[in-house]
Amino acid sequence: MYEPIRTKSVHSMADDADFPHRSREEELDIQLAGHLAALLAVTDELRALAPAADLDAAAERLAFEVARLRGGAQPARSSVATAIHEPHLTALHQRAHALAGRALVVAASRADTAAAILAAERMDAHADATRLVGAS
Repeated sequence: MYEPIRTKSVHSMADDADFPHRSREEELDIQLAGHLAALLAVTDELRALAPAADLDAAAERLAFEVARLRGGAQPARSSVATAIHEPHLTALHQRAHALAGRALVVAASRADTAAAILAAERMDAHADATRLVGAS
């Protein structure tokens, strides 16, 4: 009456050997490194537009943390500012604040104290800078 199924069901469980698996810790490392690298890119852009010693120090600490999370691989750095106009400073600080917040959430879930402290410090610094730039 019915023809029997001759092929493997698409609903069956995949073989464990079919694809590589990462641990939760490895996934969080990758995610945290990505957030910190994005924050580093925005920090480099801010440094190009409005050089400051605290931004230089933050960029070095961010680069160190990204390299640590990536097993020593140095992050890509840019020395060219993509934003040219002064009003972009507020938007860049807001973007950096949001990225630092994301990094803080991942660092906290990963229990990475050094990265969490760095992200929290950067959030505070960019929140203060946003208020200062917006007030002027």
